[in-house]
Amino acid sequence: MINDPKQLTQIATENRRQNLLMLMNAPLGHIGGDLSVTDILTTLYFGVLNIDPAFPDKPDRDRLILSKGHCAGALYVTLAERGFFPVEDLSTWVKPNSRLNGHPNRNKVPGVETNTGALGHGLPIGAGAAKAAKMDGATWKVFVITGDGELQEGSNWEAAMFAAHNKLDNLTIIVDRNHLQQGDTTENTVDLEPLADKWRSFGWAVREVDGHNIAEMLDVFQNLPVQSGSPSCIIAHTHKGHPVSFITDQVGWHHRVPKQEEVEKALLELEDIE
Repeated sequence: MINDPKQLTQIATENRRQNLLMLMNAPLGHIGGDLSVTDILTTLYFGVLNIDPAFPDKPDRDRLILSKGHCAGALYVTLAERGFFPVEDLSTWVKPNSRLNGHPNRNKVPGVETNTGALGHGLPIGAGAAKAAKMDGATWKVFVITGDGELQEGSNWEAAMFAAHNKLDNLTIIVDRNHLQQGDTTENTVDLEPLADKWRSFGWAVREVDGHNIAEMLDVFQNLPVQSGSPSCIIAHTHKGHPVSFITDQVGWHHRVPKQEEVEKALLELEDIE
């Protein structure tokens, strides 16, 4: 485990470099959401999760489900840097016969817990896994990362009721709250606020964090659950495309792929991050 926020920030920056190059070379992906969730993924995989890349299916591992499966690029880069498969394999992203599909594939990629892509499925699966752990008396934890626009799917709220009813305090949902989805803001599509109060009304213990402040997230994630006997909801306030200036908070970058000159500009900006 890495407990140094500065070191984790360096890893996150390298992950962003790899991600930009990978998507440019394809060219395919969702760079805005990838960059948004990178700090969250880096904090969890390098500083929090009980996992072993040499034994990706060990029974007592923590489970992380990336429900916003269109951001598989960020997940694959993180898994590669963590040692689940060679970093060199990232060059095959979405190529013919590559195991690195455009959405996470458990059957092909070590470290992927479940196939996702159709939104709203991650939390129901995670709730079921957390319930199974409780039934077995196991100590492993379940983490689910969702997009904020994804919360418009009703299946999330069915799972939220189930989790609270069963007191699944081994389950944590992390909402990548960047306020943008495909085509528009979340609020112009379906207003989510007051989001924290919604989760509390469903029986969840809620914390709000800066989703780009690794030190803050590390402190929260390492001290879960937020409240004993209740599932935890962490609303991580982020910016789509962070920290690349011309991508940040721009809805058009939901699934636009950067060209070479744009990637070069972005890489220069990343050099200034410490």
